[in-house]
Amino acid sequence: MSVQSTPTLPLADIVLPPPPSQWLFAWGWWMLAILLLLVIGILVWRVRHYRLKHKAQKAALALLSQYRTDGTLSDINTVLRQAALSYFPRERVASLTGHAWLAFLDQQYTTPTKAGFINNEAIWLRGLFAMDKLTPEEYQQCYRLAETWLKHALPPSLNKPYAGVSSRKKKTESNRV
Repeated sequence: MSVQSTPTLPLADIVLPPPPSQWLFAWGWWMLAILLLLVIGILVWRVRHYRLKHKAQKAALALLSQYRTDGTLSDINTVLRQAALSYFPRERVASLTGHAWLAFLDQQYTTPTKAGFINNEAIWLRGLFAMDKLTPEEYQQCYRLAETWLKHALPPSLNKPYAGVSSRKKKTESNRV
């Protein structure tokens, strides 16, 4: 009996594929995920910054609403001063009184057409310093003026100068740093 032998074929060895990567996705998907996380982080930071920036304004508006019908002009002026001290340097705002204080309030509007504190200076000074009370119409006019200022002048614009600071002085102060 003869044994038949099969000729050996010239076959290559079996090559196994590499093991799967620990990075389940391609690098493009990882970049997209990182970019998405970065955008979400920036958005969260901006919302938080916006809320912190407007916190004093909301508190001042809430306090002012308590004096809508029952209060004095001194109460309204105190709310305005506290709000201004929350946003502006104390050394610039705390010493302002009378005409200088009202001029400061008018300067902080983003549009000059909304100015009204200097126009109503006689009412403000009489309401703050005179013994006689303001009429209800005058009081409401002052209340609306204060409410408008809190809504539109706060938080202050970065390009508005502080009261009593010239642009030359402001530039020299920033050059020292």
